[in-house]
Amino acid sequence: MPYIRRMAEKLHIVGGGMAGSEAAWQAAHMGVQVVIHEMRPNVGTFAHQTGLLGEMVCSNSFRSDDSEQNAVGLLHWEMRQANGLIMQTADKHRLPAGGALAVDRDPFAQSVTDALIAHPNISVEYGEITALPEDGQWIIATGPLTSSALGAAIAEETGAEALAFFDAIAPIVYFDSINMEKAWMQSRYDKGETQEERTAYLNCPMNKAQYEVFIDALLAADKTEFHEGETAGYFDGCLPIEVMAERGRETLRHGPMKPVGLTNPHQPDVKPYAVVQLRRDNKLGTLYNIVGFQTKMKYGAQADVFKSIPGLEEARFARLGGIHRNTFLNAPTLLTADLRLKSRPNIRFAGQITGVEGYVESAAMGLLAGRAAAAELLNSPLDMPPNTTAMGALITHITGGAEAKTFQPMNVNFGLFPPVEGLRGGRRGRKDRYKAYTDRAKADWLSWLAPQAVAA
Repeated sequence: MPYIRRMAEKLHIVGGGMAGSEAAWQAAHMGVQVVIHEMRPNVGTFAHQTGLLGEMVCSNSFRSDDSEQNAVGLLHWEMRQANGLIMQTADKHRLPAGGALAVDRDPFAQSVTDALIAHPNISVEYGEITALPEDGQWIIATGPLTSSALGAAIAEETGAEALAFFDAIAPIVYFDSINMEKAWMQSRYDKGETQEERTAYLNCPMNKAQYEVFIDALLAADKTEFHEGETAGYFDGCLPIEVMAERGRETLRHGPMKPVGLTNPHQPDVKPYAVVQLRRDNKLGTLYNIVGFQTKMKYGAQADVFKSIPGLEEARFARLGGIHRNTFLNAPTLLTADLRLKSRPNIRFAGQITGVEGYVESAAMGLLAGRAAAAELLNSPLDMPPNTTAMGALITHITGGAEAKTFQPMNVNFGLFPPVEGLRGGRRGRKDRYKAYTDRAKADWLSWLAPQAVAA
């Protein structure tokens, strides 16, 4: 799509993460002049390592890329159809990960940054925004690590404390420190069309005795203690492993350490009791992250506990895990259907701060906020997509479909979609039902996009 230049008021976007980057890209392609305000690297955060736009701070995975049987894969498809920068860049820097879309995180962020800076309708200003703007069109896309000053300004404006939960980060290991005489390469159930995809994961097996020792060490390890008064819970999709272990000794073995679909070539006749999986974190294959091993253990304890895993006895860590506070709005109460702050209609919110969870969901809310703000500036108001689409289902949920009193961050899932009439229920009919959801969503998404393409 060619760049379109039109005379219009500038759109200001606070935050250059997934949501802010996508919002800027979408608005700029509609012809609006965009200013991205990014506080990094002048003001750092606990989790960020660089000042790049679109930096991935937790996992390097966008999760399943299956657009027929998985809601997040459908969200990928919708973003690709809408000229989404995040999906374009993810495809460019894709790493083997079975059916998941994992990326080489540093080149990914560099490419996002380069694309935004090169766009003639986008400029970047580095510095912290500490207050809510009184006038102009703004999108707040500051993500889970909103600065304390801006967070306080938002809380003061909304008249209530922002909800919060704790988010955890998994450690990253240097590949050359892993003992491949004990570990092996295999995707679960050998999933993938190529040999590279079928060997996308590195596996470390445990027998029952090793698993029990690991659980004991995990439960006894020193952990980060929260300050008095911090009562936030955890997001279930990103639980620290020690929290899962506290729920039952077998919880991890039926979660991130499940042994199904894997055969150890070093001992093909011995079924592992549990398996720790690692996924490639960069294109060179020099770094691997431990899948599902978000943690709140202190650094010294992490090294001791993780080195008890067979194959990781001599592991060297490029990054240890950690935990941070994640703030978000009670969106059903505070935001309109097009992501405006009800008390300040010139401000929209996008990304995780709206109460969505995950890279893709955050970028999707940025896509919608960017398009809606640009359409308003161009005097061509935009209706939000129908709730039969992945984006429509997600934004409908957070801006009114969810119960405000119990509102918590949400990943996209088929439970947010209106039912398709005439389909049988139960597990046996799930495949047909999901395919019906995605077929309907794709048709409705293309219909929603079509008038905008004509207008452009």
